[in-house]
Amino acid sequence: MTALSDHLVIAPILLPMLAGAAMVLAGDRWRGPVVALGLLSTLGLVALAAVLLGMADTPTVRIYRLGDWPAAFGIVLVLDRLSALMLALSAVLGFAAFVAALARWDRAGANFHPLFQFQLMGLNGAFLTGDLFNLFVFFEVMLAASYGLALHGSGTARVRAGLHYLVVNLVASLLFLVGVSVVYGISGTLGMAELAARMRDVAAEDRALLEAGLAVMGVAFLIKAASWPLGFWLPGTYAAASAPAAAILSILSKVGIYAVLRVWLLLFGPEAGASAGFGGPVLTAAGVLTMAFGAIAVLAAQNLPRLAGASVLVSSGTLLAAVGTGQAAVTGGALLYLASSVLALGALFLLVELLERGREIGADVLAVTREAFATREDEDEFQEPEAVGVAIPAMVAILGLGFAACAVLLAGLPPLSGFLAKFAMLAPLLGPPEATVAATAWVIMAAMILSGLAVLVAMLRTGIDVFWASPPAAVPRVSLLEIAPIGLLLALCVGLTVGAGPAMDYMLAAARALHAPGAYLGGVLGAGG
Repeated sequence: MTALSDHLVIAPILLPMLAGAAMVLAGDRWRGPVVALGLLSTLGLVALAAVLLGMADTPTVRIYRLGDWPAAFGIVLVLDRLSALMLALSAVLGFAAFVAALARWDRAGANFHPLFQFQLMGLNGAFLTGDLFNLFVFFEVMLAASYGLALHGSGTARVRAGLHYLVVNLVASLLFLVGVSVVYGISGTLGMAELAARMRDVAAEDRALLEAGLAVMGVAFLIKAASWPLGFWLPGTYAAASAPAAAILSILSKVGIYAVLRVWLLLFGPEAGASAGFGGPVLTAAGVLTMAFGAIAVLAAQNLPRLAGASVLVSSGTLLAAVGTGQAAVTGGALLYLASSVLALGALFLLVELLERGREIGADVLAVTREAFATREDEDEFQEPEAVGVAIPAMVAILGLGFAACAVLLAGLPPLSGFLAKFAMLAPLLGPPEATVAATAWVIMAAMILSGLAVLVAMLRTGIDVFWASPPAAVPRVSLLEIAPIGLLLALCVGLTVGAGPAMDYMLAAARALHAPGAYLGGVLGAGG
């Protein structure tokens, strides 16, 4: 007899799917029940994620076969430490963004609530699926909802950026489909575990074509991860989106990172024969170049939304470079960094809109122009000798503390989890004192340190401008629904810092399972009967 707990694996997909379908039927006429249903769904996902996180913290991989079909023929969902971690991050970020949206953003346009639920459904399905075709399907569900969220509301800038986002991701989806077709034509399967088991025995004349198909699919993953030179669309799109939409969209780049982690480590591990390690140097190079591009973008950003969007590029580049090293210990640190950066970026996107309230339009650009071109006479004109200091109301102080916490986390400064995660990545790269450090390790270390410095400089410059040089003309009116989600996300980052030991143990166990996927392969292939 099947236990109820065995069906919990599919619940993160079913819950938002059913909630979204009910919201579509209800329409905009029943806002109260729709909001209540959305709140129950997002809270339910948080509770489910917590339970699944505990269930996954074992060497055993949990398999769910839809329709009880064998793994070789049916759809298989797989729960391991990595997928449970991603489910938890999407659930917490989704809950925070949903609560913030209730302040006013959910009423800025039609169908926000069903779009939000389908977004969560696509995310959770992508993290749980065990085959490449359904990974493509859930990617499309996720992206279709994200198109609506990116365009939700009004404004020419939002529509323009949203259309760019749509076109780029449609191209990525086409590449994904082409890659999947080539892989199936050569291998005869799209199950990730079964494909990994067949990699060693692929005929020599077919291996190059199979690797080409996987490389095309990898390009689609890198587009979704906003890797250089394919991530040019991200800062503008996220800057133009509403605050809750930008917060939940910020995890989409990490879906691309997840796909790289899952597929690359599973298919090109030591057991892949002649294909072992295929594409590793490309991932490292892409990560370093993305960090460099992100560092330039944060320094060039002249407003808060673009600064937040450019920070996503730095985090994606850091993760790609770490994964490309092929070291389990570095991957463990990268997973901790992934969790910290997802929470910090979500908090920053929710914070940006609050900081901009009451400020003059173009205040950021005006401040930059003033710094660059002001003469001594201009400076004398701007001075107000009778004013000593700047009065900082309580709400501005709270927002400033939140902004400072985001800056420390994203720049990787001690003592918060961003620093601990970067240290956990860099320490294995340097190795023991007597070991010779590879040139690649030095390049990655330099890129991480310099990109972190760029984020710090940009955040300091922006913080000084926002809170000191050109403060809000009026104290922003902020509701509890808007400030509480930011506090929740930052509190979780503090929790990661305080509980860094157990958190790092979990991340290292997940990384070792990814680099030695015997339990994953055995669990899925053993479910074939």
